[in-house]
Amino acid sequence: MSSTASVSTQDILNDPFRAQFEVFLDEHRRMLNACLDGLSEEQARRSLVPSRTTLLGLVKHATFVEKVWFDEAVTCRSRAEIGLPATPDESFVLADTDTVASIQRAHREACEASRRATASLGLDDLLHGNRRGPIPLRWVYLHVLRELAQHCGHADILREQILSPAKG
Repeated sequence: MSSTASVSTQDILNDPFRAQFEVFLDEHRRMLNACLDGLSEEQARRSLVPSRTTLLGLVKHATFVEKVWFDEAVTCRSRAEIGLPATPDESFVLADTDTVASIQRAHREACEASRRATASLGLDDLLHGNRRGPIPLRWVYLHVLRELAQHCGHADILREQILSPAKG
C-alpha cells in the first residue's frame, strides 16, 4: 500500500487479514505523524510530563519503532549498524537539528521502508532479527499496531494540552 493511500477501515472489512493489518497500521502511522501538523517548533518540543515524551519525541520514537521491527527484525542488522539508539528511551531524545519537518520526513521514510521490507513476506513468515528470537510477521504487525495506538493516545492528550487555552 502506498504511504499516501487512505483507505477506510470499513472498506477492508472483508479483505484478507494482511490487507486489514496494513490499513490499520498505515492509519495509525498517519495519525501519529499528523500530530505535529500546524505546531510551532516550540510546541512540538514542549515537555508536559516528567518523562522525555514530547510530540516531536513521540514521532521520533515511532521512527525508531519502525526500524527496530521492520529493519532489525527482518534484516538481522544490529541497531548500531542501522544507526539506532540502543534503547527505546533514548529514541525520544531530541537533537538540536531535529525539526517538525525533518522528523515527519524521517518517519514517513521509515514507514515506506517498512512496507518495502515486508512486501514479499507472508504473515506466518518468521523474522529472525528480534531479541526475542524468531517471531512471525503477524505478531510484529500486532505489536507495532498496539504501540502505535498507545502513542496516538499519548499524542492526542499532549496536543490537546498544547492547543487548549489555559483554564482559569
